[in-house]
Amino acid sequence: MKDMENMERKLRDRPNSSSKNVTKPVLIIEGLHKRYNQGKSNEVHALRGVDLTVQKGDMMAIMGSSGCGKTTLLNMIGHLDSSSAGTIIIDGVDTAKLSDSQMTAFRRDNIGFIFQLFNLFAFLTATENVETPLLLKGLKASLAREQAKMLLRELGMGDRLYHLPSEISGGQQQRVAVARALINQPAIILGDEPTGDLDSATSADVMGLFRRINQQNEQTLILVTHNRWIAEQCDYIVHMADGQISQIEPGPFTKREEKP
Repeated sequence: MKDMENMERKLRDRPNSSSKNVTKPVLIIEGLHKRYNQGKSNEVHALRGVDLTVQKGDMMAIMGSSGCGKTTLLNMIGHLDSSSAGTIIIDGVDTAKLSDSQMTAFRRDNIGFIFQLFNLFAFLTATENVETPLLLKGLKASLAREQAKMLLRELGMGDRLYHLPSEISGGQQQRVAVARALINQPAIILGDEPTGDLDSATSADVMGLFRRINQQNEQTLILVTHNRWIAEQCDYIVHMADGQISQIEPGPFTKREEKP
């Protein structure tokens, strides 16, 4: 327990990887609980007082056995489900203080999602899928189209701009999903088993893309995975058991403090 507290303190207090100045965490979770009622006498306590701090530019994996609470935690961060108790602060905003409409707009603009099964619109081209968040935000259609095409080109999809999801590979579909998650420049990108439906070679390609995005853009990524190799591509690995964080393990890519 003491080792975990020391690691949490390092996560909270260490300088940002590109600056000697201490930055505000992009995510602060305190005392987070989630209970599900399954009948009058059956309550499932999925999260039991989770505390977690994530700095801007971190790439973090969450691991644990099925039912440990890792996907529930990701859903709480993404506000796809409501918490039973606790505080979630994203980019300095206490999300509990937002109305439903404010939360919808905040989630759209500040949280990107990448799913195992891509969740692309089958009837839209790659460009149309990526531009959708910008159109929902109210950006002029011509500007949204150009921004989507530019980002897809940066992610190596310049020759697939007008292809439907059914006309491209799984790895290419995931690149489109990544572009859609990035297009609003969110504070955090959340991935729920983002390589789980891909073969090992394509998974390695997608993880290389994640690391490039993380390093070049200082983009914060939090990934849930069962795959140890995938987790080891991250800066830190959060291990969960029985709805709690049992260990925070530094990964091979842990960012080091800059020397003066």
